[in-house]
Amino acid sequence: MKRFINAIAITTTLVLAQSCSSLTKVDEKAISVSTHQHQDISMTDKHYGEHSNHDTVHHDENHEEKKILTQAKLKVPSHISPNQTIPISIDVQDLNGKAITNFDTFQEKLMHLIVVSDDLQFFSHIHPTYKNNGQFEVAASFPQAGGYTFFSDYKPTGKTEQVSVLQAQVSGNTIPAPEIDIKRSKTFNDTQVNLALSEPTVKAGQEVTLMFKLQDAASKQPLTDLQPYLGENGHLVIVRQSKQLTAADYIHAHALKTTPTGQVHFMTSFPQRGKYKLWGQFNRNGKIITADFWLNVV
Repeated sequence: MKRFINAIAITTTLVLAQSCSSLTKVDEKAISVSTHQHQDISMTDKHYGEHSNHDTVHHDENHEEKKILTQAKLKVPSHISPNQTIPISIDVQDLNGKAITNFDTFQEKLMHLIVVSDDLQFFSHIHPTYKNNGQFEVAASFPQAGGYTFFSDYKPTGKTEQVSVLQAQVSGNTIPAPEIDIKRSKTFNDTQVNLALSEPTVKAGQEVTLMFKLQDAASKQPLTDLQPYLGENGHLVIVRQSKQLTAADYIHAHALKTTPTGQVHFMTSFPQRGKYKLWGQFNRNGKIITADFWLNVV
């Protein structure tokens, strides 16, 4: 533990939102010289830069405003190189800075950590290990230089689910993102995934059902070997394309319980116009399939 703590050189305090779908902006950054309030953050080898904002109001999946209940601190090394495995620590506290020590299991884990690159080309869904005294740890690597955003879901005992927004920077020369692929049918190894929508045009604020139809790539037959993943038929993470990703850009939708064979459906709505990246995750006989698609919301 001492070696782990000594390896950490950057800290940030970020605000958290209730529920799986958080719709209000959080602008704090983990590795940055300033925040949206233009307050400088110290980043020396011996000191941690910290910033928090307890006045932001967040929204749940029903678009109801709820105040922040907790805060989190992200600790990562001061210098991160591409493809370098690094330790990541997330400390969860109440608004007075006291560690929250008890958490409820939801979707079979104590914490779900969604990591995306700022250009939305990289996606990872990992599960930090709870060590003690509000601290979660995990190791991760990043494929290329640029900014990365962490969306962390967890549920303190007796509280509603919380979502934190944490950010880090990987050093090096960035690579231009490829053109957006708007195809609605893609093949991932031996599985073909087709995305269908309940509405011909997706409008901001309008409820829509996203239907993932999975079939064997060779036989073209609907899959019959789909199994639950983390306690559900599937998981869907949605992030809006933005210059700086915030909680307003993040949606985590839950799968409907009853759907036709080989299909997994999600019902959700998009808070604002823009281009969104979707990552659907499904369990085919023990192998996790991550299917990504782009969607335009008007």
